Amino acid sequence: MNQIDIKSAQIGLIGVGNMGEALLVALLKAGSDAGRIKFAVRREERSVQIAERYGITAASIQEMAATSDVLMIIVKPQDLESIMQSVAPTLKAGALVISFLAGKKIATLEAGLGQPAVARVMPNTPTLLGVGMAIVSFNKMVQPDQRSFVNDFLAAAGKSIEVEETLQDAAAATSGSGPAYFFAFVEAMIAGAIEMGIDSTTATTLVTQTILGAAKMLDETGKSAATLRENVTSPKGMTYEGLKVFEEGDLDGLVARAMNAAAARSRAMA
Repeated sequence: MNQIDIKSAQIGLIGVGNMGEALLVALLKAGSDAGRIKFAVRREERSVQIAERYGITAASIQEMAATSDVLMIIVKPQDLESIMQSVAPTLKAGALVISFLAGKKIATLEAGLGQPAVARVMPNTPTLLGVGMAIVSFNKMVQPDQRSFVNDFLAAAGKSIEVEETLQDAAAATSGSGPAYFFAFVEAMIAGAIEMGIDSTTATTLVTQTILGAAKMLDETGKSAATLRENVTSPKGMTYEGLKVFEEGDLDGLVARAMNAAAARSRAMA
């Protein structure tokens, strides 16, 4: 079996919505040859748009299955069964199948596609800006060169971490759903500022820049969130009083319950 790398692999993308397009951009950024990438989408106008924008070629699902060294499935979870029925009869021997479907287990793809090499990836929405956080699990059929392909490609979209598949639901509830938790907190801060008399535009600027600065400190200083929180909290000061309300409201417990609910939903989608 020939080894693959980013530059040499024939790649097929099933589904190029917003996330699929972000992953396509990451592939090209990582060094993939546009002439070796094919794709399939449902809407003709979208197909024309993607082909013109990126110089890649539209093809049938069956054709991509037969010719791709790497086949990426980036559709809604409920579409997986019909996709596998179309792909299985022609899937190229030794191909790597990468699933980006929330909740769908590797075993499901193995059973539906005849035991191929499978990588299960859960990206998050910051992937759209090249600063995503992806979690990855591999089955036993994945070869070292295929594993390197996945890691190299995801590095162009942000960061990735490999986890045992048993941790996929928990990790997805952390990084996959995490941006939504963050946005909800930002909404609440903006609403709180408006309630105190600050206009909406000013409140949005104040909160957004504050959050951006805090995230940058967390990313670049090497200090833990706990240390940074302590550094900005003076005993009996204004920040102390604000944080005390969070503590009284059991912020830790609330967040943990939300994450557990998300993980339970991921398990139910399997």
